[in-house]
Amino acid sequence: MHSFTYDALPGRVVFGSGVARTGLAAEVERLGASKVLLIASERDTERVRALTAPFADRIAAVFTAVREHVPVATAEAAREAAVGTDAVLCVGGGSTVGAAKAVALTTRLPILAVPTTYAGSEVTPVWGLSEDGVKTTGTDPVVLPRTVVYDPELTASLPPGLARASALNAMAHCVEAFWAPRRNPVSSVVAEEGVRALAAGLREDDPEQLLLGAYLAGSAFAVAGSGLHHKLAHVLGGLGLPHARSHATLLPHVLAFNAPGSPDATARIARALGCDDAVAGLRAVVAAAGMPTGLAELGLRADQLDEVAERTERVVPADNPVPVGGGAMRQLVQRAWEGER
Repeated sequence: MHSFTYDALPGRVVFGSGVARTGLAAEVERLGASKVLLIASERDTERVRALTAPFADRIAAVFTAVREHVPVATAEAAREAAVGTDAVLCVGGGSTVGAAKAVALTTRLPILAVPTTYAGSEVTPVWGLSEDGVKTTGTDPVVLPRTVVYDPELTASLPPGLARASALNAMAHCVEAFWAPRRNPVSSVVAEEGVRALAAGLREDDPEQLLLGAYLAGSAFAVAGSGLHHKLAHVLGGLGLPHARSHATLLPHVLAFNAPGSPDATARIARALGCDDAVAGLRAVVAAAGMPTGLAELGLRADQLDEVAERTERVVPADNPVPVGGGAMRQLVQRAWEGER
């Protein structure tokens, strides 16, 4: 076995059906928070009001102007709302968690996260901001939520299409972890189990399995880091493409590209999916979920392909299993854009 480094990330996880209803107040108390900034989307107003009713007197400010990919203007507004508070409670999907991270990045306030999708960012120290068509990401332990409350009751009500896209976004975290720069035997075990849980959850429409898989996926990605898939997805995000559906659409194409250089990864992914061919198995999962097969369906234009390829090629880790130079990156982007066409 090769030598490796594994950085175990700190954090408290509370998992179970109904725990947001019954245990959220105790987690706020555990943080010692008395003036909480609540970040949640406007569409979650009624649900969030019910969840926070037991400690409503501790909610000092509310921020609802959540936007996908966290525009810089959104981050600045959220930081203004945080003035005078001593903790951030975010209830929602990846965009909501992203806004909370933007606040923590400059204020160093602790985050209590209650995810309502399968984004996984709630267990990573990765932050992201977008401005003028460019998404910038970074890693800082200060943005890692102090506590995460996982409640399958909150994801069970997701619209089916959104739930499947979000679960495949989590699947991308698992697959990426097999070849990302800080991959190691521990993160690979977590990633394989995450693929297995997510695949089962998608087949059985089981929110508990999907949420468990999302937690494992985020945990693997947080340690292994960002590789080709996420570098490409972040470029697309800067251009305004939808986050989860972009990940879902890209995933089979990126796996097919990297498969020749990562036989161990493809074997483990196939085993977790319960099939012989990882690429074919993943294509079947994406098709069954009703996701687009090509980026053209998500609004990416043909005249943007060169830009996407060039910007992505510059930031792909040098140890990607398959070299991306010599036009290879452009070919991958073309295939991902065309899809079945």
